[in-house]
Amino acid sequence: MTKKESDNIVYSSTVIDFVTVAVEFCAFLENNGIVSRKEWIDRMLKLLPLIYIKAALLPQTVEINDESPETFVKEEDYARVSAAVSTIMGEEDVYLDVFIEEMKYSDRPVSAFVSEDIADIYQDVRNFVSVYQYGLTDQMNDALFICKQNFENYWGQKLINVLRPLHSLYYNDQDEQLTDDLSEEEELWD
Repeated sequence: MTKKESDNIVYSSTVIDFVTVAVEFCAFLENNGIVSRKEWIDRMLKLLPLIYIKAALLPQTVEINDESPETFVKEEDYARVSAAVSTIMGEEDVYLDVFIEEMKYSDRPVSAFVSEDIADIYQDVRNFVSVYQYGLTDQMNDALFICKQNFENYWGQKLINVLRPLHSLYYNDQDEQLTDDLSEEEELWD
C-alpha cells in the first residue's frame, strides 16, 4: 500500500465518522460525573448502535508495519471502566448470553457481564483513538486494521449482545414507571 492510499483511507469520511463517535464513547466512559442508571443506559443505547454502524462501514486495509501499534489502555484503565459500569449497573450487570462459544457445550445458560463487555469494547476503541491522536499515517492505518479486525472477530458481537439487556432494562423500567404513574393517578380519583 502506498503512502497516498494509506492517507486516503485513514482520512476518509467513514473513518473520521468512526473516530468522532469513538471519541464520544470513550469520553463518556472516562467522565467521572455521576449519572443515574437510566441516563447511563439511555446514552449507551444511543452510542453503541452508532459505533456498530460506523465500525461496520470502516474500509478494509492492510497492515503496513511489522510491529503492532502501541496499546494505551492499561489494566488499571480497563478495571476502572469495568468497575464504574458495574457500579452503575448494580445487580443488573449480569445477563444471559447465548452467543458465546461455551454455550455450545453447556446445558445451562452462560452468564456475561455488561461491565466486562463495555470495558472490552472501550479497550479496543480507546487504543485506536489514542493511536489516531498522534496523526502518524502508517500507525493510524495499522490501528484501523486491528480495530476493524477485532470488531469483526470479537467486540462487534459483544456490542450486539450487550444491547439486549440494556434495551430490556431501559424499556422495561419505562413500562414499570408508566404503570406506577397510572396507579398513582387512579388513587387520586378514588
